[in-house]
Amino acid sequence: MARIISGAAGSLRLRVPRSGTRPTSDRVREGIFSSLTAEGAIEEARVLDLYAGSGALGLEAMSRGASSAVLVDRSPDAVAVCRANAQLVARSLGTAAGAIEVVRQSASTFLASAAGPFDLAFLDPPYDLGDAELAATLAALAPLLAPDAVVVVERSLRSGEPRWPEGIEPVRTRRYGETAVHLARAT
Repeated sequence: MARIISGAAGSLRLRVPRSGTRPTSDRVREGIFSSLTAEGAIEEARVLDLYAGSGALGLEAMSRGASSAVLVDRSPDAVAVCRANAQLVARSLGTAAGAIEVVRQSASTFLASAAGPFDLAFLDPPYDLGDAELAATLAALAPLLAPDAVVVVERSLRSGEPRWPEGIEPVRTRRYGETAVHLARAT
C-alpha cells in the first residue's frame, strides 16, 4: 500500500496495481519531492506522469500544490487503480473535476497527440524499457514542455544516464539504493 507523503492529502493511502508495476518507495518519492520543492517546481504546475502505475508521483504533486495532472499508463489494471486513486485524492483536495485526468495509452501514443505544455513531467518506466525507447519518449516529450519545465526520470542504476534530447538538459542524478533519479530542465 502506497501513500501520499505530504501536502493537503498527506497520509492518504493509495491502491497499487496487482502486478506489472514497481511502485516508487516512500524514501525515493520524498527525495524527489524535496528536490522539486527546492527547485520551486510544484506550485501551480501542470503535471504529466508517464508510466503512472498507481499515479503516486502525479498525485503527490497535486497534494503539494500542482494545478493539474495527467496520469498515463497502458495497463488496464494500472489505469483502474489510477482512476480510483485520482478520485480519492481529488475528493480529499476538493479539486475540480478534470484537474486530474487518467489516460489509458502507451507513452508514445499519448505524446503523439498531447497538447501540453507541461511544467513538470515524471517518467518512471519499467526497468526493462530499453534506452532507445526511453530516448524516443524523451524526444517526443521535449516539444510539450513549458520553458524551464522540470523532467524527472526514475531508472535502475544499471540503466545509466538517459540520452537527453535537444531541448532537455540534465541537472543532476541522485541515487537511492538500486534506483537512480535523474532531474533535468527544459531549455
